[in-house]
Amino acid sequence: MPLPPLDPAAQAHSDRLRQLIHAVIADAGGAIPFSRFMELALYAPGLGYYSAGSTKFGRAGDFVTAPELGSLFAECVAEALAPPLRTVGEGAVFLEIGGGSGAFAEAAILHLDALGAMPARYAILEPSADLRERQRERLRERLPEALNARVEWLDRPLGEEEWSGVLFANEVIDALPTPRFVIRGGEVREEGVASAGDGFRVVEVPADALMEAAVRHVERDLGVPFADGYRSELLPQLPYWIQAVMGRMQSGAMLFIDYGHPRREYYAPTRDRGTLRAFHRHHVVDDVFARVGLQDITASVDFTALAEAGTGAGFEFAGYNSQAAFLIGNGLQQRLEAQEARASNDTARFALRRQVQQLTLPSAMGERFQAMGFERGVPFEAAFLGGDLSFRL
Repeated sequence: MPLPPLDPAAQAHSDRLRQLIHAVIADAGGAIPFSRFMELALYAPGLGYYSAGSTKFGRAGDFVTAPELGSLFAECVAEALAPPLRTVGEGAVFLEIGGGSGAFAEAAILHLDALGAMPARYAILEPSADLRERQRERLRERLPEALNARVEWLDRPLGEEEWSGVLFANEVIDALPTPRFVIRGGEVREEGVASAGDGFRVVEVPADALMEAAVRHVERDLGVPFADGYRSELLPQLPYWIQAVMGRMQSGAMLFIDYGHPRREYYAPTRDRGTLRAFHRHHVVDDVFARVGLQDITASVDFTALAEAGTGAGFEFAGYNSQAAFLIGNGLQQRLEAQEARASNDTARFALRRQVQQLTLPSAMGERFQAMGFERGVPFEAAFLGGDLSFRL
């Protein structure tokens, strides 16, 4: 299906961001790493995709995340994270990374409260000022005042503050600005972006030591070097990002849900152009330079790298399974039955069943999305008892 045309205001917005990126490229001497382009396209203040005011989530936006489908997803996550929160006890913090529309926080807070596991603090680490305001408005309107009073927003990690509790991130790692590499004559090169008239073009620049070491680490793990011309994404900064967002977390659990693959599938010989793509109005867009600032840019997650980063941060690996297995193992059937019992008519019950299908069917989110957890001093393995996929890592 063709992409919908842009209205003049949207085109003007994209033009302003494109001009900013051209200026950054010129100041850098003619090229910037792709990760820098992606950072500007998504997060440039007031202009980047996540920093500007257009609708991103849901049917009126560019893509649908699991929390936007309804409250079943958040309730199952709350069921999984309630035991670690109870173990931590008084002073526990629930830290959500990237709050989206606020739909997850709304449903999770209400269910944690019903379970008697709502912590004193629910912190949302949200770098986008626009999204923070949308989240504040939603939670202020829909949560009881006493629960809303426990919510706080952060524009940076907790830093030097010691804390314990749970850290949760849904569809966050896929939006981290990712470097791109390409193999030329056995050497590692990094993909850069240069100006090409009003648009942009890909160039290749020498890879720095960190990128070189990260690519060679993947090759050693795979047991075979990448073929000449092989091109993909790699996040050498992922371990540093994990340590930054967790800060001085003393004990608790970390849960990440995202789309991606274990390493051997991520870097399969047939996937020699990587996983990078964009989304605009529910269309997949192969050209990540198109409609800059108006489309999401994303890359799938290497879950083997995530396992390495989580354990490297001093946590124990708790488990890895598909989103479908994770939700079913954490009470999806019970939550569905409870909501169906409260549904006012058959139409509402059908919508609940449709929500379950979208969350669990392999052709929808069920297999493409996976869940991975880590623990330190709390019980969290039980959340991953069904459908273990750790043998694929």
